[in-house]
Amino acid sequence: MTKIFRFGVIGCGLMGREFASAAARWLHLADVKARPEIVAVCDANATLLDWFRDHVPTVRQFTADYKELLANPEVDAVYCAVPHVLHQQFYIDILKAGKHLLGEKPFGMDAAQNREIMAVLAEHPELLVRCSSEMPFFPGAQKVIALAKSGEMGDVLEVEAGFLHSSDIDRQKPINWKRMAEINGDYGCMGDLGMHVLHVPLRLGWRPTTLHAQLVKKVTERPDGKGGMLPCTTWDNATISSRVRTGDQDFPMVLKTWRIAPGESNTWYIRVLGMKKSAFFSTKSPRQWQWMDYNGGAQAWSTEDLGYGSLFPAITGKIFEFGFADAIQQMWAAFVDELAGGDANGFGCATPAEAQEHHAVLTAALKSGREDVVVPVAYDGASV
Repeated sequence: MTKIFRFGVIGCGLMGREFASAAARWLHLADVKARPEIVAVCDANATLLDWFRDHVPTVRQFTADYKELLANPEVDAVYCAVPHVLHQQFYIDILKAGKHLLGEKPFGMDAAQNREIMAVLAEHPELLVRCSSEMPFFPGAQKVIALAKSGEMGDVLEVEAGFLHSSDIDRQKPINWKRMAEINGDYGCMGDLGMHVLHVPLRLGWRPTTLHAQLVKKVTERPDGKGGMLPCTTWDNATISSRVRTGDQDFPMVLKTWRIAPGESNTWYIRVLGMKKSAFFSTKSPRQWQWMDYNGGAQAWSTEDLGYGSLFPAITGKIFEFGFADAIQQMWAAFVDELAGGDANGFGCATPAEAQEHHAVLTAALKSGREDVVVPVAYDGASV
């Protein structure tokens, strides 16, 4: 019999509804050990609660007070998708309530807040805690990861990873909390996108040792939606040039988190160039990945159409395409599989340790960008 894990959702915005959609079509997945059932939701916006009331019949608790949800004994686990400034208090309260947690990036507004979360997490080893990062669950990304793990690429020449948006190029786009440092945090675009970009490199053991960051702030104010203007206090774009040194490798790695990337809608990519093999995947061409072998002859990229070769098998035929909603569901399948005692089919969600490491990188990048200097990355969670 399939085990059921009962979930509460704190923060019923876009990603909360994406989870609800993934859970509603769980039958899309084949041969899973367990499934999620959303039984409680929390948001200060009554309209969002109404959406769940209308679309998710399993929900039995609707509240504007997250502590009421945490007191609900029917809730086994929580998905928490709230603004960054709330991460520390909400995540700590979730852990103290004894609930498993899938949190959102950056998992604490800054390194200091992340340390506080990690300290409480250390007191609750019985809880499964992970951080949201869905893009590596695309089949093409998994192909790049597998090739990098194989050791067949030889000496790595360079790695580049990025997440590019273009919506903020519109100066008339009304301001939201992600443009306010007091709510989003000083990382700016790096806090929003950094975990996505660093998930795969950190999983492969590619931790930057030193870095230099160029931080860009092009739009300094935006409409407030009431006829006035408000200052934008976060970074628009970040380009981080780093050095990675492992036991047998030494190579540059470039990380891009851009909210103003002309022509890009929602592009995640990773490129790994090696002396023997190279690989590339971008969500701009979601059903393809590219690789190149070098054996002393001609150098030519090969392209393969992948179809629906997901990490967790699904009812979709192999010839069909994989998309963002599928990546969300695959990420959730990995989390629920771990809840049920599985190994996430070999690739789990981002771990708290990886979230802490990404804070170390972003903290160094913030210092580097402000001071225009090369900065060593201290993996002790130190904050600026």
